[in-house]
Amino acid sequence: MMETGASDDAALETLRIDKWLWAARFFKTRSLAAQAVSGGLVQVAEQRVKASRRLRRGEIVHIRRGAQAWDVVVTGLREQRRPAPEAQTLYEETPASVARRTSEAARREQTRMRRTRGLGRPTKRERRELERWRDRRLGDTDEGSGDDADAPSR
Repeated sequence: MMETGASDDAALETLRIDKWLWAARFFKTRSLAAQAVSGGLVQVAEQRVKASRRLRRGEIVHIRRGAQAWDVVVTGLREQRRPAPEAQTLYEETPASVARRTSEAARREQTRMRRTRGLGRPTKRERRELERWRDRRLGDTDEGSGDDADAPSR
């Protein structure tokens, strides 16, 4: 007789950290999760760990992926990867981590490079406006027929 996944998950006391990171959807594959753990991007209780380390409920895990970092408390263990809403029930992010991530995102947004109007290459819209302006200007000074004004001047 096959048991349901929910009863198996309730019976779990420990789970490999790479498997938990994959099931909690912090990493797309288990091998990426294992690489992050071995690379020192994942820490448990501020200690580097191996991918085979057994994780328990209540432990604090620090996860860094690119520019983002999370501090989460493990609230559930699951061996199978489930949909994102279910995966989010496996952990609870600390309030300090949420504040840090939101302030970091706001800082990145402010410092993001934006093109100042008039600097660098014009956009497609600006280029077309400039060509129309040139055509109108050349058409006003041209004493010949109006046919030349329609042709692009280059």
